[in-house]
Amino acid sequence: MIKIDNVTKKFGSFTAVNSVSLNIGKGEVFGFIGPNGAGKTTTIRMLATLSLPSEGSLSVGGFDIVKEPREVRRIIGYMPDSFGVYEDLLVWEYLDYFAALYHVDPSRRKRTINDVLELTDLTIKYGSQVMSLSRGMKQRLCLAKTLLHDPEVLLLDEPASGLDPHARIEIRELIRELCRMGKTILVSSHILTELADFCSSIGIIERGEMLAAGRIDEITASLAGNQVIEITVKGDPLAAIAVLEERTDIARATSDGRVVRAEYTGASEDVDVVLEYLVGRGVKLTAFTPASANLEDIFLKITRGAVA
Repeated sequence: MIKIDNVTKKFGSFTAVNSVSLNIGKGEVFGFIGPNGAGKTTTIRMLATLSLPSEGSLSVGGFDIVKEPREVRRIIGYMPDSFGVYEDLLVWEYLDYFAALYHVDPSRRKRTINDVLELTDLTIKYGSQVMSLSRGMKQRLCLAKTLLHDPEVLLLDEPASGLDPHARIEIRELIRELCRMGKTILVSSHILTELADFCSSIGIIERGEMLAAGRIDEITASLAGNQVIEITVKGDPLAAIAVLEERTDIARATSDGRVVRAEYTGASEDVDVVLEYLVGRGVKLTAFTPASANLEDIFLKITRGAVA
């Protein structure tokens, strides 16, 4: 459904996207991962026909974005990372306006508006002013607007950006529901936990270059390499990390709250020596568990040199 073939995008002497190639199949949920400024938005804007490539080609649903932009726009729903809303309108007026722009038949426009409001859990806000909505509700309203013409392909650029944890969960559940409806979805984010639960495949981009792309399990299997240990500590996790870094068989250690994730390079059958070392150095812990590498581990492993 989405094909990007050796695409480069330059702005003057600056190369925002460099020789990127990518294929996304029908019904797939593709997570586009990268730090801010990596080239995610530039790539998505090209797919949305809002920007033209300097080199290479892009197509959506078999339609070339340069030669057949109207056909591409007919089948895509694009939700930008930042968007404006007409705050003096009511919610239904806002959606009715965009339904007209999308050429939704007037005879079924009201039903369509009700359907997208129900899907995004905004039915109760039907007659509310847009300006009265919270940021999370405005984000859902933008997604509702994006769905009015029932697009086959969704391009969602940082859909949970700036939202509180509760609102991010709501957006994630919406994306899961759209996936169950058979939509092909490209969703970008620099927050990995937003993507890990529902993406079938991912692409990792940095400084305009695609570093890895494919199914999450395949990338994890090919790039995980060293064993990961999850250690839950009772005291200061930074102190535990300092002790771990004394060992030559620990390549990297990070913490998330009281859980420390350590990358162990030794033989898996000898991992118990790390536990003995921590206890011997006075580190108090409540759990020591070998774990599989997650999306964050893979991202850090692939981008480590460029970030440094």
